[in-house]
Amino acid sequence: MSIFNNSEVQIFLLIGIPEWEHAHIWFSIPICLMYTVAILGNCTILFVIKTESSLHEPMYYFLAMLALSDLGLSVSSLPTMMRVFLFNVMGISHNACFAQEFFIHGFTVMESSVLLIMSLDRFLAIHNPLRYSSVLTSDRVCKMSLAMAFRSILLVLPFPFILRRLKYCQKHVLSHSYCFHQDTMKLACSDNKINVVYGFFVALCTMLDLTLIFVSYVLILRTVMNIGSLEERLKALNTCVSHFCAVLIFYVPIITLSAMPRFAKQKRPLATILIADVFLLVPPVMNPIVYCVKTRQIREKVLGKWLNICGR
Repeated sequence: MSIFNNSEVQIFLLIGIPEWEHAHIWFSIPICLMYTVAILGNCTILFVIKTESSLHEPMYYFLAMLALSDLGLSVSSLPTMMRVFLFNVMGISHNACFAQEFFIHGFTVMESSVLLIMSLDRFLAIHNPLRYSSVLTSDRVCKMSLAMAFRSILLVLPFPFILRRLKYCQKHVLSHSYCFHQDTMKLACSDNKINVVYGFFVALCTMLDLTLIFVSYVLILRTVMNIGSLEERLKALNTCVSHFCAVLIFYVPIITLSAMPRFAKQKRPLATILIADVFLLVPPVMNPIVYCVKTRQIREKVLGKWLNICGR
């Protein structure tokens, strides 16, 4: 076969939805719509925050980072998803697969980091609102942004290199329509212990972010309970609703994917594939919608921009 060279696989094969290959063209329609909504929505958020001086505040800077990570996640997975579902092209070279893994995992870690920083931002805004502006200055926000980007790159940079050192013999079919580190390393016929250990380490870092987010919300609730007025309590909690929804949208699929092999009585590859697709497709689509609906300033500015464009 052309994909073999001295018993070593030269390309990987991506898959769409098993047993539904005949309907891939129909699945491509909602997938294209979701990608369109995700890219337009996050680009709109970035454009509005950049052009509106009233939104040049830490909370909206962090929202811009979230939109940027969502946009990166969409663009990273778009090429192979569309090739598989729209054109039925399954093959992908090693280097292209490893590059896609780097960007998908990198933007995933970046989004996790942004959600953590946003939770700390909400805690500071509620716990000590008088010092909020003096603590979160533009300079500090910039440094935090650079630190998050550096952390994301540093954590996932080894992935392509530790995958390239492996040999891929007989197995060559991946489990998704895009490349994941965990999925690719299972195809190796050489020792992949380093990949397993390092992949587990990166997963622990992501779960540490979730743990710190949980601690932040415990502290937020503790602070809110000390507020005397019920109206003020609800007002304070309302500022966290959008972020809380973003956390659920991002982490629930990750936790579900991790828990399924351990608690499911039998393996269900179709369910696993669908949840993995939800993880990549839904957060970039839903986050702009949630923030536009729940954040009055964003909603008003976005509607104002669209009305101006439509009125021309």
